[in-house]
Amino acid sequence: MKLLVISNGHGEDTIAVKIIKELKLIEPKIEVKALPMVGEGFAYDEANISIISPVKKMPSGGFVYMDKKQLWGDIQEGLISLTLQQYQVVKQWGKNNGKILAVGDILPLLFAWLSGGDYTFIGTAKSEYYLKNETQWLPHTNIVDRLLGSFYYPWERWLMKNSRCKAVFPRDNITTESLKSYKVKAFDLGNPMMDGIPNHTLKNNQDCHGDYLKILLLPGSRMPEALNNWQLILSAVGYLLQTSNYKFIFISAIAPSLPIKEFIKKIPSPWIFTSKTKHNTMIEDEKIVVFKTKQSKLLISQNAYNDCLHYADLAIAMAGTATEQFVGLGKSAI
Repeated sequence: MKLLVISNGHGEDTIAVKIIKELKLIEPKIEVKALPMVGEGFAYDEANISIISPVKKMPSGGFVYMDKKQLWGDIQEGLISLTLQQYQVVKQWGKNNGKILAVGDILPLLFAWLSGGDYTFIGTAKSEYYLKNETQWLPHTNIVDRLLGSFYYPWERWLMKNSRCKAVFPRDNITTESLKSYKVKAFDLGNPMMDGIPNHTLKNNQDCHGDYLKILLLPGSRMPEALNNWQLILSAVGYLLQTSNYKFIFISAIAPSLPIKEFIKKIPSPWIFTSKTKHNTMIEDEKIVVFKTKQSKLLISQNAYNDCLHYADLAIAMAGTATEQFVGLGKSAI
């Protein structure tokens, strides 16, 4: 069996890689290729999964967050030609009877449909919980969303109801039940973003910071947005230091695909670089970067993401998948 996995973002790529690894345990002979629509497919490269299409990091960092200026910047950098090339790859894959797994939102789902072949969709971007709970609409839900009936809009549901769409795997039960009411072949198998995270245990017992408030900083994974978010988060951190008597440990979980030096450059005074090793926490990252100021610490890690999630008490979050995962552990995010 030949499978093409289409995803659109660092978080979605990471989820797709987890699923591919599980599929290979079930069917070792499966032939898998990847098409990351946003970014350069770092997660696929790390997992030695072949990327079948051209990839390029665009100035906007991704489709979802684009305004008109960002769209024009992406077009100047070759967005249209890149998209056409990716479309041709997908179309050829469908002609050769290859199967497609779309992971993310409507973009990979649309490309899967355009292939002309059979496809499956794992919806990571949407949940009915944004609009309703198990019994009623939430007060903030606007009249348009209520009339449309679901956070998955009619055109998205149409793509899911196509005869070539063999299955849809939403993030939670109420989203699954909602899609089923529209005759979508939806299955509730849990949230793939949480696979491997709830069972993770911190190995290092040498933690000397029981009296510190541990705050996770999540700027996101798409440049340049992540760097802009980082500067805003650091402003919030500075305000906390000025107005609170708490002792803080700020843990920065930076995506491995991002240039950590750019984030370090933005760290203002009074933070002082101290070490890359001595932090006495339960985060196992030999390359961790440590800053100090007064009675607080700032840790920057790119290699112990799960440790960071479990170690923190609270998050200041401007990310997508990472925020969902942190909240999924039952912890609060701002």
